[in-house]
Amino acid sequence: MIKYFKNKFRKKPKEEYGWFGNYPSWEEAVAHTDGYDKENILAKTKASLLKIKSGEAIYERDSVIFDQKEYPFPLITFLLHSANQKGTALHVLDFGGSLGSTYFQVKEFLTPQICASWDVVEQPHYVSCGKQYFEDNTLHFADSIEEVLAVHPIDLVLLSSVVQYLPEPHVFLEKLVSFGFKYIIIDRTAFVDEPSDRLTIQKVWPSVYEASYPSWFFNQKGFLHHFKQKYTLEAQFTTYVEGESIIEIDHEPIGRDKGFYLVINKD
Repeated sequence: MIKYFKNKFRKKPKEEYGWFGNYPSWEEAVAHTDGYDKENILAKTKASLLKIKSGEAIYERDSVIFDQKEYPFPLITFLLHSANQKGTALHVLDFGGSLGSTYFQVKEFLTPQICASWDVVEQPHYVSCGKQYFEDNTLHFADSIEEVLAVHPIDLVLLSSVVQYLPEPHVFLEKLVSFGFKYIIIDRTAFVDEPSDRLTIQKVWPSVYEASYPSWFFNQKGFLHHFKQKYTLEAQFTTYVEGESIIEIDHEPIGRDKGFYLVINKD
């Protein structure tokens, strides 16, 4: 009987997947991870999105196939609002947009009156795969922001679940602001209730794919400071993804994903 109660009330083993640590540098975090370049990540994402493109499946997120689509309604709202404000169709830059996951997720809303082009800027192996398998009259892939600008202007930049995976996110944000794009939508971006940014390691659940990589959680005030001089924060919103509104770091519920809609100030 005593053994029974010991087993019954024994603490459950803590989850071994999720976000862990507080690393002093990107280099040290990388040394403890697999990195973003594992071939299995691209391979699974490609296989899933080919099913979406062919109509065999309805919705993909982070390489996982779902039988019911979840719509990112804040993103859709601000895309439509931006197009209405501009008065003509938008040229959208989706920075770190994988193989076009968000494009396929909201494609039915991207009428010719709303979206003139959707350019994904990604790592070279994603760009190569995207050009070969997923480009259409609207969706295109490029290696850099500058490459897109050489073809046409950019009206709106989408940053969805990407800034926290950059080695120097604040350098990137400063550069982004310097371009002066009219609209910026930041979605599914990680923040922490701490006085400064926190660099963790994300150990991905095997049901998604086997990988681990560095992942930032930002101090919100410091993050938004980059936009303070040039942009107006029109709206902020919680994530549409279940399980991302509260994120555990080292098993403590101190992180969260959220988003912002920013519009450049008028001269």
